[in-house]
Amino acid sequence: MKDKHQIRLSGSGGQGMITAGVILAEAAGVHDGKNVVQSQSYGPEARGGASKAEVIISDQEIFFPKATAIDILLAMTQEAWDRYSDDLREGGLAVVDSFYVKAAGRPNVHALPLSQSAREEVGIEIVANFIALAAIAELTGVVSKAALEKAMLARVPRGTEDKNRKALEIGYRLARGAKG
Repeated sequence: MKDKHQIRLSGSGGQGMITAGVILAEAAGVHDGKNVVQSQSYGPEARGGASKAEVIISDQEIFFPKATAIDILLAMTQEAWDRYSDDLREGGLAVVDSFYVKAAGRPNVHALPLSQSAREEVGIEIVANFIALAAIAELTGVVSKAALEKAMLARVPRGTEDKNRKALEIGYRLARGAKG
């Protein structure tokens, strides 16, 4: 793993991008001992508007709290892909939800059935954000599996732990398949 990662998690309000950003930051900072900055932005709509979270993870001090060269991009909607894909640095990695996003023609893009897997295997689409986080962790090593699970379990509602653990396992499996 390189010493600094700038990550953007993007989609629509209600898809859990802000929650995913907080969990990723806590996994890296609290449980893996990295330096972390997390920020978020969303439209004025309570649900359905554009939403993004940015997380910078580094072994070194972080002097500027804004992501300027995105290394890892998650796009859960076509709007997010269209808006943010040009911010992905050359050689950066993207994970997109293959049900909602058409991102043909770009290298290092992993189109995974995030929402579809959530619906079909867990029974609820809202866990697609956790499937995506696990896929990113598997593809990049940006956080450890143990840290991601601890951070997630600390944030999910009581009684949903098994479904959320299942979402992580699906994400790891999808990413292993994407790696070949």
